[in-house]
Amino acid sequence: QVQLVESGGGLVQPGGSLRLSCAASGFSLDYYTIGWFRQAPGKEREGVSCITSGDESLYYADSVKGRFTISRDNANNAMYLQMTSLKPEDTAVYYCALAKLLPFSLCVSPNHYHFWGQGTQVTVSS
Repeated sequence: QVQLVESGGGLVQPGGSLRLSCAASGFSLDYYTIGWFRQAPGKEREGVSCITSGDESLYYADSVKGRFTISRDNANNAMYLQMTSLKPEDTAVYYCALAKLLPFSLCVSPNHYHFWGQGTQVTVSS
């Protein structure tokens, strides 16, 4: 059974850091593109970052570029999103997602992902 379990969210002050983790079970990550998405109240789900399998091409939304870092650990079936210099506008529920052999050109859209984590709340507030 495929399962993605997220952890690492919480409340942090502006300028702080958090590291989100997503553990996968039931399959190997080797051939999967990994995406991180977020959804704030009243807004659509947006692509934050993604990393493809194989050549590990990277995408970052302009709003997080230079502050967030995506990574993958295929050996341990895990993926991470390191978030630094957090801002109040980063407040949202964050989701990890997987799509098999999804090309880089499509990785920012949530419509192409097959498996999703349960979501973890990130709140940036003083």
